[in-house]
Amino acid sequence: MTDNALDRPPATRRGSAASRILGDTSERSLESLAIGIAAVAFVVVAVIAAIAFRLQPAPISGPDSIGQFAAVASAGVAFVAVIAGRWLLHDRGPNGRVRVLDVLDIIALAIAHAVIALLGWTILAVTLERAFIGAEVFALPVLILAGAAAAMTAYLAFFSATHMDLQLLAAVLAVFLALGVLASMLTASDPNWWKDNLSALGMTTNVSALAFNLTLIVAGFLVTTLARYATRGIPTANPVGVVRVRVCLIVVGVFLALVGVFPVDVFFGIHTAVASGMVVAYGVLVIGLPRWITGMPRPFILIGWLFLAVTLVLAVFFLIGYYTLTAVELVAGILVFTWIVLFIRNAAALEQDARSAS
Repeated sequence: MTDNALDRPPATRRGSAASRILGDTSERSLESLAIGIAAVAFVVVAVIAAIAFRLQPAPISGPDSIGQFAAVASAGVAFVAVIAGRWLLHDRGPNGRVRVLDVLDIIALAIAHAVIALLGWTILAVTLERAFIGAEVFALPVLILAGAAAAMTAYLAFFSATHMDLQLLAAVLAVFLALGVLASMLTASDPNWWKDNLSALGMTTNVSALAFNLTLIVAGFLVTTLARYATRGIPTANPVGVVRVRVCLIVVGVFLALVGVFPVDVFFGIHTAVASGMVVAYGVLVIGLPRWITGMPRPFILIGWLFLAVTLVLAVFFLIGYYTLTAVELVAGILVFTWIVLFIRNAAALEQDARSAS
């Protein structure tokens, strides 16, 4: 993801690597490559499954299950597929050098897809386990299902990486954050975590807390990526205002990542400061947006004010003891990230209208 790489249609983002491998830059050729990668993933994961399960039946979910194996294998496949897809279309910077931020963007995007695959297949396996209580998967279906899950993941991850734009990136962020937090809730070692606050999910040293904190860190980096690309080329009568919008969004992303870096039980002061700063940055952004980006639709501006008002009312409810802090954090978090997704869509619409008019 380089300068304006997310602003151009997929067909215009084919770099030299794509030309060498595909021979041309058509969508048909890219589709053929995606299918080929899916086929390779199917064969490789099926062979590994044959070795891992020794051609024996396996439970649907849980330890040593087909669900667990498929989820882990698909996560690895998604990571590799995204790296391959972004490298294929990657445009180098000045003097042919790859920028450090580009590499970090790609890694964060690959981790997000890997976590989505891991949690998605795990949740599906747990659901099927409850539908087929006590059932086992026979040896041959184990290989087929593992390979099929990996193949589907490889295809979707590669397609996502090679067709990534701002709106798709926003959707990836939303799905990644929702699945990561939900998985941490379901696997939390303390069943009463919700009586404290949402940050309690990251207080322990188990896998659940690690997953929660990692989710926040990667999501924060994705927000900074969105901030850099979403604010390029927005038509406005106040060019300085675009910079201010970008800074506010970057602050939201950085502070979100720092919430995961500094768990509340170890770094209470820093954790509270960055969590509060994230809300303040969002409030400043909502209030200043009408002046900073003059062409933003009025309904979107009103939605921002409504979301901010609801967040403040919930904070008052918490202070008077009517709501728990967890409820306030959940609702406020949903509103903030819904607003960010809507902002991406409206910013993209403004840019598209400007290009059509020119």
